[in-house]
Amino acid sequence: MPREYDLIVIGAGTGGYVAAIRAAQLGLKTAVVEKQSALGGTCLLWGCIPTKALLEHAHALKVVRHARDWGVTLGDASAGSGQGPVGIDMGLVQARKDRIVAGLTKGVEFLFKKNKIDWIKGTARLTGNSGVDVFEGEKQTLRARKEIIVATGSAPRGIPGIEIDGKRIITSDEAIGLRDVPRTIAIMGSGAVGVEFASIFGRFGSDVTIVELLPRLVPVEDEGVSAELEKSFRKQGITSHTGARVTAAHVSGDGVDIDVQLGDGSTKRMRADYLLVATGRGPVTAGLNAEGVGLQMEKGYVKVDAQYRTNVPGISAIGDVITLGGPGHPQLAHVSSAEGILTAERIAGRESRPLNYDHVPGCTYCDPEIGSVGLTEAEAKSRGYDVRIGTFPFGVLGRAKMAGETEGFVKIVADRKYDELLGVHMIGPRSTELVAEATVALRLESTVEELIRTIHAHPTFAEAIGEAAHAVHGAAIHS
Repeated sequence: MPREYDLIVIGAGTGGYVAAIRAAQLGLKTAVVEKQSALGGTCLLWGCIPTKALLEHAHALKVVRHARDWGVTLGDASAGSGQGPVGIDMGLVQARKDRIVAGLTKGVEFLFKKNKIDWIKGTARLTGNSGVDVFEGEKQTLRARKEIIVATGSAPRGIPGIEIDGKRIITSDEAIGLRDVPRTIAIMGSGAVGVEFASIFGRFGSDVTIVELLPRLVPVEDEGVSAELEKSFRKQGITSHTGARVTAAHVSGDGVDIDVQLGDGSTKRMRADYLLVATGRGPVTAGLNAEGVGLQMEKGYVKVDAQYRTNVPGISAIGDVITLGGPGHPQLAHVSSAEGILTAERIAGRESRPLNYDHVPGCTYCDPEIGSVGLTEAEAKSRGYDVRIGTFPFGVLGRAKMAGETEGFVKIVADRKYDELLGVHMIGPRSTELVAEATVALRLESTVEELIRTIHAHPTFAEAIGEAAHAVHGAAIHS
């Protein structure tokens, strides 16, 4: 006999496990099918958490290397005192990263037990009629009384003609586990994954080269942000080729030979210890039998409506595996979590409103950090807005000077007619934290004037947001 649950969630990533917890809180008997040996999915095991842990190590190394600027001397046994050699121990770095990941996965396990959620270990296959078969050892059959949520996530996407061997030509899954600092590394793609690893390995001491097909780095960001990042990377010694593409890559000995077609049509032969392929992610549906049960698919993604319902009654889908049928669906952990909560609440009978994807914040943890929410200047103009722009540099702020972090700016995009806040884009210190204020402001449909009248404490990095709002009206105080 099948084991029956109110809700069966397939996948225990940030969308799946959050949906399961919320459903259990609302009284639904819930099971989660997950084939990995730990809970948390890509974000916790191979993505957000381990990469940001490595970035914190890179930041610590940066601070220590500039210790003299702060009047801090590091003892050196051979020299007696003063600044000794500073390096990175990848064994210790990896051990600390792994401890952080393990602690967080154990935390999710605890939450499952607290909320009486069953973790069914194995690979799930949809069978129709609200059924799920689970394969690991003996087959188990589950049946959902109310709903099944597909939350199988995404995986790194390869490029035709570039064979990923997982040793020299790698994805982010392998890059987070490297035990030695590469002498040289080439990175295909300059989205969040590409530029974050550029910052990690650049700070660790690698010679880093980025190859980006589109005309600028971080191409989804505002153009000014892209230009500022490229300028900063040049200062850090990170090379970037935009409007370029890798045409061939072959493992040879202890490295990779890479052919690149540059933006001007010329070609360049490179050699690197590793080639990191960071060209996006694709949906994970292999073995799910999605088409077998009649799910409507689009380029491998599960098609859903604004309430995350598929075309098959009793099956919903959330997170990186879905498409809403319009512009690109953001593959972000916090989006998956929000979709999971809304879907669980709908299944439990609560009213839920569709997400406004224009109000989803994006955070890129490169150095300098990037935070953005809402429309870019180009997007606002393409939608017919008569825009007003206000920018303010971090470098003017006392707090930034104290911290020795003076790169970057805050840029506000607003509607001239109604003074409506349309977008906020920033690059510089603490941008991934500061973007939260901008997100709330957009969510509450604030005007620029309301942001101006919001008092920002002094001295803080957040003052840049208030000053940028003043700048929209041509009235910034400190610039």
